[in-house]
Amino acid sequence: MFTSEDKKIFALKGISEDTINHQLSQFHSGFPFLRLKAAASTTNGGIKSLSVEQSQNCIDVWQEYLKDNHTILKFVPASGAASRMFKNLFEFLTGDSEVPNNDFIKTFFDKIEHYAFFDALNDACIVNNGLDIDALIKEGKYKAIIENLLGEQGLSYGNLPKGLLFFHSYDDCVRTPLEEHLVEGALYATDNEGNVKIHFTVSAEHKPLFEDLVVAKLKSYEEEFGVHYTITFSEQKSNTDTIAATTDNQPFRNEDGSILFRPGGHGALIENLNDIDADVIFIKNIDNVVPDKFKSSVIKNKKMLAGYLVSIQQQIFDYIRQLRSNNCSVEKLDEIKHFLSDTLCCTSSKADTLTETALIDYLLQKLNRPIRVCGMVKNVGEPGGGPFFAYNSDGSISLQILESSQIDTTNKQYQEMFLQGTHFNPVDLVCAIKDVDGNPFNLIEYVDPQTGFISHKSKNGRELKALELPGLWNGAMSDWNTLFVEVPLDTFNPVKTVNDLIRPQHQ
Repeated sequence: MFTSEDKKIFALKGISEDTINHQLSQFHSGFPFLRLKAAASTTNGGIKSLSVEQSQNCIDVWQEYLKDNHTILKFVPASGAASRMFKNLFEFLTGDSEVPNNDFIKTFFDKIEHYAFFDALNDACIVNNGLDIDALIKEGKYKAIIENLLGEQGLSYGNLPKGLLFFHSYDDCVRTPLEEHLVEGALYATDNEGNVKIHFTVSAEHKPLFEDLVVAKLKSYEEEFGVHYTITFSEQKSNTDTIAATTDNQPFRNEDGSILFRPGGHGALIENLNDIDADVIFIKNIDNVVPDKFKSSVIKNKKMLAGYLVSIQQQIFDYIRQLRSNNCSVEKLDEIKHFLSDTLCCTSSKADTLTETALIDYLLQKLNRPIRVCGMVKNVGEPGGGPFFAYNSDGSISLQILESSQIDTTNKQYQEMFLQGTHFNPVDLVCAIKDVDGNPFNLIEYVDPQTGFISHKSKNGRELKALELPGLWNGAMSDWNTLFVEVPLDTFNPVKTVNDLIRPQHQ
């Protein structure tokens, strides 16, 4: 099946032939849907809703934790291209109409002066067309404006990642999402010595542009906030690429005969996360940022989540030490078992039947894992992927973040759970990745490989099947200790389309 040239490519990518064959077999067999117990909510204890007093206590815990010289890092997936953000503009540009012909395009032009990139776009129009935006609109040259926004002769926003676009306007500057993350880091992820560590995962193509922006902006932000930044970058590893398949599950080959590989999705970033050395890691998507005047809620709730994480970690570490001492009373074992089920929401029908020695082993196994606290926001729109109680391969039940592709929507009971979900996942995580002895967990060991999924794509008019690895906050963290905490909706402000930038939260 594979040629000598194929095998050379495998070697260059660092992917074994066994891995390739396993991926092809997954195209044949597919991935099982997860078994669900219930949608997690504040009423069934799956999502913690903290009082004002409890939230403040968590913030106080976080401030105390920082005094002990712990290493804090902010991890920002930033390799995604912005092309989907401009999907509607691309469609207008290639369409027959020369004037705005739907509400989206009309809104874009009606509000064009409110975009942070307006001045830069206006300058590009003058350089390339000899007219400013107002003049081009008066002459009905709407497409020329969009060409200057998206095309390489202008701002090239159709080819850049979101992290490098102008998102927000200030009196004296405009900021990109990368810069907003620098500011956020200074406000909630600064260690006791004033160090701010932020890691961006980027594409190889755009890495130099990210580096140039950091060089240009870092000093001014260090002076403004009185901190010292350490900014690092990594790329998705080539050995996490997955083979593409034809519709009959054979290797998909390009026109030159070479096998097509595709990035394995954001789940591949568990490898990048595994390379990070930090005690606490904040994870947040690149486009979920707001201007300074709206940051107070974000900062407060980030500190709250972090304080909740370290308080839970401290309790877990205390229990692990007691279990290791071989001096746990029956009452203490029962207390730890209830902490596992009531606080960590991890249950197993087998736990009540175990001997004392087996119960200690079981509790140690379940407690001694990476920990993540995930902010959850109320679902005010269409239901999407979110928080559930799900069955694990060992028969236990734990909290999981699921995407729609992981749920068997033909199962009426599961469909009702999915549609009635009260909260969704905004990708707002705080993680602890070291054990009680200070050693880092090998995060790869906690991935559930059965939680990937297959999607249908095309290339040059030919259909293909793509294999997505278990998602970073889904199957890649499946075997972590997981806690869900409710956070306000105003902490979730993603930019999925260009017109999201004119929402009040981004002005």
